Formats: sequence, structure tokens, C-alpha cells
Amino acid sequence: MEKLIIIKYGEMTTKKDNIGLFLKKLKENVEVALKEENITINYDSGRMFIYCHNHNFDSVLSRLQKVFGIHEIIIGYELPSNDFSLIQDSLQELIQNVNFKTFKIETKRSNKKYSLTSPEISKILGGTVLKNKEGVSVDVHHPELIIHTEIRLEKAYLYFETYKGCGGYPVGTLGKGLLMLSGGIDSPVAGYLAMKRGVKIEAVYFESPPHTSNQAKNKVESLAKILATYNQNVKLHIVKFTEIQEAIYKNIPHEYLITIMRRMMYRICAIIAGKSNCKIIVNGESIGQVASQTLTSMGAINRVVNIPVIRPLACFDKLEIIEIAKKIETFETSILPYEDCCTIFVPDHPVINPEISKCEEYEKLIPYEDLIYQAIHTKEVKLIIPENKEYEEIL
Repeated sequence: MEKLIIIKYGEMTTKKDNIGLFLKKLKENVEVALKEENITINYDSGRMFIYCHNHNFDSVLSRLQKVFGIHEIIIGYELPSNDFSLIQDSLQELIQNVNFKTFKIETKRSNKKYSLTSPEISKILGGTVLKNKEGVSVDVHHPELIIHTEIRLEKAYLYFETYKGCGGYPVGTLGKGLLMLSGGIDSPVAGYLAMKRGVKIEAVYFESPPHTSNQAKNKVESLAKILATYNQNVKLHIVKFTEIQEAIYKNIPHEYLITIMRRMMYRICAIIAGKSNCKIIVNGESIGQVASQTLTSMGAINRVVNIPVIRPLACFDKLEIIEIAKKIETFETSILPYEDCCTIFVPDHPVINPEISKCEEYEKLIPYEDLIYQAIHTKEVKLIIPENKEYEEIL
């Protein structure tokens, strides 16, 4: 009897003819997540099996819970399927260390040529438990313990420890996206949800020194580091936005400051995305949350780019977003009191229904093409690596 970890795929099983590509990527991502562990991985279209040679199951489990594409993680036991008496003996041994009063047996038999049917296996193993565990009874509706049995072609598996995975698709199976990462609550959550759909994330942060501080930039790097635990790493593009922002503030009617600023950011993001082979821009906008996130505003801002803009939080309310931020452990970092460029120079009464013609008219008041060119060619790029307190700079 060998202890191991079993992975169930969940949503990926709907991929049918393409599942091989998804499973290969999932295996690669699992290997990266467990690179410090002594493991062997086998997989087929139904399950992935991870053999932990150093028996460091707690560490492996913790790392796997941050790998997208995994529906359920199981700590189980592998036996030869052709020796049913050994399965019975093993179950008898395992239950001695588990406290429960009620139980039921659930059996899956993918090997349809097996000598016993699923109901017969459940009945026999149930009898084994009743005979060898004092004070327990069967409860098929609300058991304290569900004992799972799987009979496959050559192996059988017993397990009752199951843990929820991240779900979704393996990161990288659906291409890359460029995340507009501010220091707020919303954008890290948007990045997390995009990764859950299989999108590998790069990120862009707009800084505006001296109006924004190094603490604000460090805060964003910390958020990127948290996201990197789900993404293997995050390439962070740091764009100096000061000259653009000051030109907008000095020359454009203040009610249009936010709209024009966002249009400039989108233009820059589209150029960076194109150079980085990112297929989409991702941001944390939620409909109606602020003036720039009304439907009219988003339409006016979107007009300057052809690349798709994905808003995973579009229909979430703030409390729902905060709940996810706490779950992925970005919330406490996001609420640190350091202003980013989106929170400075905010007008008292920003326009909520901007007109495209006015946006285009006002933009002629500044040499924005030259300013954008300068911002892109002076940007800094860092590779944010999980489990590493230092940030490796890429030239």
C-alpha cells in the first residue's frame, strides 16, 4: 500500500479532443510548483497521480492548492486491484487511525471487467469496516466519513481525505494577458480570475514620481509577488506616467482628467501587449464603481485600442471583490495607505458620460504621442518570482 496524492481535473474533462494539451500544461505547472519536492508524476485522462518520495505531503498539498486546473486534491493509498483481500486488509488498517461514528462507502469501477460490481464492492468493504471498527454505523445520507474506493485496470485506490483545488484551467493554456495592476483591491483579484481561466499574466504599473512614492511601487511589487505564486512568475512593466499626467492636468478641462488619463493608459497597454505577445488587456474595472467605470466612460476609453479588454470583475460588487481579495491574501497589502497615480489629481466632479468628440478635441491640446513614446522607451521591467524576496530585473 503506497500513500500518494491524486488530482481530479474537474472542468478540464469537458475538453475532449484537446484535453491532452491541457493535461500536459497542468503537469508542467505542477512540476514547477513542486520543483523543490522529490516527486514522480503519472497521469491519464481521468486522474493525475503524484508520488511523494520524501513523504512531505503537507508541503505538496499547500503548493498544489495554488495550481489552477485542479478541481480536487486527494491523499490516498494505491494497491494492486487484482487482490481484493489486500484491499480489505488495507482498509481495516487505515480506519484504525480515523475517528468517526457514521460512514458510507462510495465505489467507482472504471474497470468494467472486474469480478465484483460497484455495489458489491461497497457492501463487502462496508462489512469490513463494521466488523473491525467498534461503535460505528452506516449512514448513506449524512455520514461523518465517506470512504472512497476506485477500481482501475491495474490499481485500486482508497481515500477519505479530499481538499478543494483552485479549479479553472492550467495557467498558460489560453495565452497571455496584460494586467493593469494598481495598488488597489480590485486589480489583483482581476488578475487572479484571469489566471483561473488559463491566462498567463504579465502586469503593467503606472507610477508618477514624485507624486507617487517608492512605497506605492513596492506595494505593487508585493501584490505581483502574491499573484506569481499562481502564475510561476509575473513580468512587471513599470511605466513612468508623470509627464503625461502633468500635461493632462495642466491643459485639459478637469472633469475629463480621468477619462483622458485612462485613454492614455490603454494606448500604452496596447503597445506593451503587442510587444509581449499578450492577446488581451485585463483590468479590475467594475460597472458603476467610479466615474470612469460607467458604461459610457468604458466605451469612450475602450475606443482608443483594438485589443480586447477583459474585465473579470465587471459584474461583481465591492464586498464580493473584497471577499476574494482576502481569500487570495492580497487584501491586507492592497489597503496599505500609499497613493497610486489613479488616486492623485482626481477632480471634484469627473464626467460620467464623456463624449468621444470632446475626448478627441482635448487630446489635441497635448503632444500625447511623443509622451507615450517616451514613457514606453523608459519603462522598467522586473521579473517577480514567488518564494524569493529579491526581484530580478530584466533589461
